[in-house]
Amino acid sequence: MMRFSLVVLSGFFQAAQRAVQYADSLASALGGRLVLLHVKRASLFDPYVFVGETMRREELDYEKDTSALLAQLVGRLRAPTTVELTTDLLPEVAFDLASRHQPALFVLGLPATERASSELLSTAALDLLRSAQLPMLLVPVATAASALPQRVLIAADGDDFALKDCAAVSELFRALAPELTVVHVSPLDDDETCARALRAVQRSGLTAAVRSVDLRGYQHKSPTGGLLEAIGEQAADLVVVLARPHSYLGELFHRSVTARVIAQSPVPVLVLPVSEPSAPRRKPLHLSADDGMLWPEV
Repeated sequence: MMRFSLVVLSGFFQAAQRAVQYADSLASALGGRLVLLHVKRASLFDPYVFVGETMRREELDYEKDTSALLAQLVGRLRAPTTVELTTDLLPEVAFDLASRHQPALFVLGLPATERASSELLSTAALDLLRSAQLPMLLVPVATAASALPQRVLIAADGDDFALKDCAAVSELFRALAPELTVVHVSPLDDDETCARALRAVQRSGLTAAVRSVDLRGYQHKSPTGGLLEAIGEQAADLVVVLARPHSYLGELFHRSVTARVIAQSPVPVLVLPVSEPSAPRRKPLHLSADDGMLWPEV
């Protein structure tokens, strides 16, 4: 069994604390470890170029106080944990972090809100994802900290995709042995496309370590509405969505299916970056105004 490393964007507010607790439960169950990443702010340039020594001393005091508080948090966790403290998440920092820790997932807590927007996610998190292309687990603040996913939905269309590295997530499914269901949402009763969705997931290797995978189609005018209906009906405790390159970098949290699911999902959402197939993508016939990541734009 591979050794998991989970990078968690940590902090002292409820959402971040819940993400740390949830990640600790996962890491403990899998024999993995945590990396608590605390970022004071994020920028694309060195913030110390235009400031003097007074600001530098204030930063050192901040780091000392924060380190002490994070050490107290580490002492309450079950999984082996290290701390990464940085003032800014510059691109080179993100690359270095990914290189040294080889994380399987990047974990981020979401505050209680009914509206999804880019402000839900810190600039630090987006910079890290753009730089390192890590799978991202978004944990709503209402999630039970000790609950491990046992009923997992994978939202898929009928298009093939390839995962950058499916080994970690596939092993996660093998270790947890959840009930896996591929969900396809369409405004039409379309069994053919529904079956293609299952085959696309299976060909990706995502479910290679799982003995059986169920398939459920949901007829709904809205991809988001159909997926949320599936979460409730299937009593799911984790939903997996696929982030294709264009949406992952540009529209992931702006008027996309994923943004709406993140805003309304009562369970954690695992966002997996995927690559497009070499052949031109087939445009599905069930395009809707609730368009975005899983349903291509017209």
